[in-house]
Amino acid sequence: MTEQKGQQQENSRPAGGPGAHTRVREKPHNVGATLRRILHYAAGYRLRLVIVMLCIMISAFAGVAGTYLIKPFIDDYIVPLIGQQNPDLSGFVSLIIKLCCIYAAGVVAAYTYNRLMIPISSGILRQVRTDMYDHMMRLPLKYFDTHSHGEIMSRYSNDTDTLREMLSQGLPQMFSAFLTVTGVFVMMLVLSPLLTLLVLLMLAVMLTVIRKVGSRSGAYFIRQQAEMGRLNGYIEEMINGVKVIKVFCHEDVCKKDFDALNDRLASAACNAHTFANILMPIMGNLSYLHYALTAAIGGILALNGHFGLGTIGSFLQYTRSFSQPITQMAQQVNSILTALAGAERIFRLIDEPLEQDPGTVSLVNVQRAADGSLQECTARSGLWAWKDQAADGSVTYTELKGDVRFQDVVFGYEPEKIVLDHISLYAKPGQKIAFVGATGAGKTTITNLINRFYEIQSGTITYDGIDIRRIEKYHLRRSLAMVLQDTHLFTGTVMENIRYGRLDATDEDCIAAAKCANADYFIRHLPQGYQTVLTGDGANLSQGQRQLLAIARAAVADPPVLILDEATSSIDTHTEALIERGMDQLMQGRTVFVIAHRLSTVRNANAIMVLEHGRIIERGDHDDLIAQKGKYYQLYTGMFELD
Repeated sequence: MTEQKGQQQENSRPAGGPGAHTRVREKPHNVGATLRRILHYAAGYRLRLVIVMLCIMISAFAGVAGTYLIKPFIDDYIVPLIGQQNPDLSGFVSLIIKLCCIYAAGVVAAYTYNRLMIPISSGILRQVRTDMYDHMMRLPLKYFDTHSHGEIMSRYSNDTDTLREMLSQGLPQMFSAFLTVTGVFVMMLVLSPLLTLLVLLMLAVMLTVIRKVGSRSGAYFIRQQAEMGRLNGYIEEMINGVKVIKVFCHEDVCKKDFDALNDRLASAACNAHTFANILMPIMGNLSYLHYALTAAIGGILALNGHFGLGTIGSFLQYTRSFSQPITQMAQQVNSILTALAGAERIFRLIDEPLEQDPGTVSLVNVQRAADGSLQECTARSGLWAWKDQAADGSVTYTELKGDVRFQDVVFGYEPEKIVLDHISLYAKPGQKIAFVGATGAGKTTITNLINRFYEIQSGTITYDGIDIRRIEKYHLRRSLAMVLQDTHLFTGTVMENIRYGRLDATDEDCIAAAKCANADYFIRHLPQGYQTVLTGDGANLSQGQRQLLAIARAAVADPPVLILDEATSSIDTHTEALIERGMDQLMQGRTVFVIAHRLSTVRNANAIMVLEHGRIIERGDHDDLIAQKGKYYQLYTGMFELD
């Protein structure tokens, strides 16, 4: 495992126990900027959004206009026709048809905008997730060291879910409610300014209630999101470590921790939904009180001749139509603010600084001309060169030999915590260099720096005489293959997992690599051989078999430089000997860096570096170090054990 980095990751996590990684802001800091970014994603749906807005306007207009027709129904037809023997109902029927057409148009418009918002919101979220993933893949490893998997996953799950609800329901309903309230208020003014004053007084009471209750509900919903992220992170961590939990009989302890996190989530959810659910009954009762007061006062005014029964009929219906959208807007405000806070977290990930890559030197296939010069070619020739194109357009080719040198390198995952202290070493082409030392000495860190997973504070690292900071990271890493102690296999067939090392490798190449890694025998005894599907990080394989596949993956890459980080740590001694003989052919002509606790695996190394507290305290081959009778001698003879 990577030394020091794990400690640095743990130290960066906020307090609160396992899984307490999700840090949620209580409200969006910049609503305008966040909305503008969301609208930027919606730019590709302009026409459909215009149709949606028109449909919302038609739907709102239909509700307002339909209610207004109650007035002519009562004043122009029902009241005048009372007591007539043969009333003329032609106008009445015509008005009914007109009302039906208005409501039908409203229904069609409502269905249309709801139906259109589904693909719009899905398309926007698809692009958001794509941008998140593309950006995440180009983030430096330090970002993943300081953010838990659960925290990152919450961006793809919780935050995108709340954003989807806002786009598909929240914003359209908010716009519809606003238009309805505006239209209803205008029509109430037209019908009776006096009764409208009563409406405004009740509105002030309603808004006060909404502000008091809604703010409490919103705060608890934000807390609910935070607790959900913590619980999800904890569950993910426990699933990944379920074997360790069972080995050390920690089931009860984990359950206790889970119960504590679950109780906090339940408490936040209970409070959030309590305040959210009491808002509607409170608003409903206030609307009933408003309705009763309007009916009483309107009846008195109607009896005094201020307006007809039709006016009070329409006004009473508008009264009911006025409070409902206000309540709806109040409820949507909380969900919209929560979604905007989630969107800000999404955009914060997208805005994270990318892994810097100022390099200009690239890796190309070359072939040697008759005069000995190198010529670039497209076919895989087995010969590589570093292509360096100068500003004036001239191109130079430097043959890739695998000469790696560290010169006075200082590095720390955090500037104040130095892991490598003035390290200098070299690996000549074709040499096998081994690193030994206790955990935390800096062995894995050295290999991480060769890959430029992290940038050094001072000193230089050269590759065939070229500063690796001048080499494009993509091309630098193409020239290397790593076999890590913690093997990771992807969901797919065995063949696909081996081919992951080189995507253009043929089946024959993959089988040859498996044979080189001594994995061919056990693969052929799997249910479907090379076409056996692996899931759950290769859970149906032993740890040793998983590591064999990782070695085969590195072998098929056929790189000039190999990095083996405890590559045979989970393999028995007999299999290890077979693999080493098989990999001798792979190592020929290649520079190999080996990290090993099992010292028998590094005896044949050209040079062995003994590290302690970030410094190289001994160097030489096996015989030299044994003769020195220093730390390596103590380690090899068992006088001092590696941690």
